[in-house]
Amino acid sequence: MRRTFLLMAAALCLLTPIANAEAPLTGARAAILLEAETGRVLFEKNADERLAIASTTKIMTALLAIESCAMDEIVTAGKNASGVPGTSIYLSEGEQLTMEEMLYGLMLRSGNDAAVAIAEHVAGSVEAFAERMNARAGSLGANAYFTTPNGLDSGGNGASARGIATIAREAMRHEAFVAIVSTKRRTIPWTDHEYMRVLTNKNKLLRTYDGALGIKTGFTKKAGRCLVFAAERDGMRVVGAALNCPNWFEEAADIMDYGFETYSMVEVLPEGAVLTEGKERFTLLSALRVPVREGETADTEIESNEGGERVWAVVNGERVVCAPLLREKETRKPGFMEVFRTLWMRWSAFNI
Repeated sequence: MRRTFLLMAAALCLLTPIANAEAPLTGARAAILLEAETGRVLFEKNADERLAIASTTKIMTALLAIESCAMDEIVTAGKNASGVPGTSIYLSEGEQLTMEEMLYGLMLRSGNDAAVAIAEHVAGSVEAFAERMNARAGSLGANAYFTTPNGLDSGGNGASARGIATIAREAMRHEAFVAIVSTKRRTIPWTDHEYMRVLTNKNKLLRTYDGALGIKTGFTKKAGRCLVFAAERDGMRVVGAALNCPNWFEEAADIMDYGFETYSMVEVLPEGAVLTEGKERFTLLSALRVPVREGETADTEIESNEGGERVWAVVNGERVVCAPLLREKETRKPGFMEVFRTLWMRWSAFNI
């Protein structure tokens, strides 16, 4: 049976006011901005309509590859990978690269052929890989449906802005993913050529936006210009998406500016904090932080159920993020009779 307690110690956290910026006007068909640590929505527009998302699909491809493979695994391009239409790193059949090199080709050059090579390496076929993509999206609660690893318009491949941003937020938990998508330029081998492949990141925000971290561009006639983006400033990381957005880089910058100008991260409780509820004592296993804006306050609630205990940060009555708690074992002082009995037993043993 679940129990919820209002934490009396530090029950109300008054937060540092931040000037509320005016919400951006975006021409995107759909857009969203999330705070990466908690997933709190900082801005959204039509965020739940599933749309074509072009090559931003490759975020899921990269996530599955990183979760499934070592970066030094050798990936061999099969006949299906060679000659895939659209943007390409020009893989030849039988050519071998490490998974890390394939991922740079996937995310910087947006290689459709690299996507197929990765999919076949991970799952054996594009179809089997698409099934894994959909299963992973389901595990994240992301509104998305994948039929290809590269995002070419086929069979209803697409996601909502919230869905692809949720997938990107999960991918950004991996240092290897962050390292790849935040790289501006990289060279990788090119079999049977005298020179290396030179890969340049298509995301202009890496060169123009302070704190930018990537993530992925995409374009088809059906999807329009799509951009999934991320940045970090003053200890707060944001992840967002703008789908079918003509002025993608400019409007992504405006959306992130709004997030950084309106919200900031506040530590509601530090790691190691000791919380009490009646006779029960709990230790916080990780810091509890939450993004807030001017006028907002954060309450804390302890939730206890069969799975253990955790404490929630609650902003404007909504649970935003939780952190695990460790219940301390009861340490009760022995009563008079218990002390007397112990001493008597020791005295008796001594005088036998």
